[in-house]
Amino acid sequence: QVQLVESGGGTVQVGGSLRLSCAASKVIAGPYCKGWFRQVPGKEYLEHEGVAVMDSDGSTSYTSAVKGRFTISRDSATDTLYLQMNSLKPEDTGMYYCAESIESCRSGSNWYRQRKYNYWGQGTRVTVSS
Repeated sequence: QVQLVESGGGTVQVGGSLRLSCAASKVIAGPYCKGWFRQVPGKEYLEHEGVAVMDSDGSTSYTSAVKGRFTISRDSATDTLYLQMNSLKPEDTGMYYCAESIESCRSGSNWYRQRKYNYWGQGTRVTVSS
C-alpha cells in the first residue's frame, strides 16, 4: 500500500503561482504513472479532471487547459512529485489530488481516467481569487 500526502495548496491571486508537492510513503517498483487530478467546486458529480502526469520513462502529459502554465516534475531521491502552477486562473480553483498507478501512463486506461490509478492522496485545496 502506498500513501500519498499532498501539500502546497492555498489562496493566490489571478496570475500568481503555487507549487504542489506529493510525498509517497514508498517507491513503486516497475512501470508507473504518477499525476495530478483536480475536482472543481460544484462539480463533484463529475470524474476528477486529469491535469498532468509523468510516466516512469520520464515522459509527461498535460490537459490542454494547463499546457504552458503548469509543469510536473519528480525528485527521484525523495520520490516526491511536484506540480508547478504559474499564471493561475480562477478556473484553476479546486481540490488537487495526487495519484499513482502501477502501470505506465500509456498502458491500460487513458492517463486522465480516475479508474487507472491505484493510490490517491487526500487532496490539497487551491483557490485563485480575482
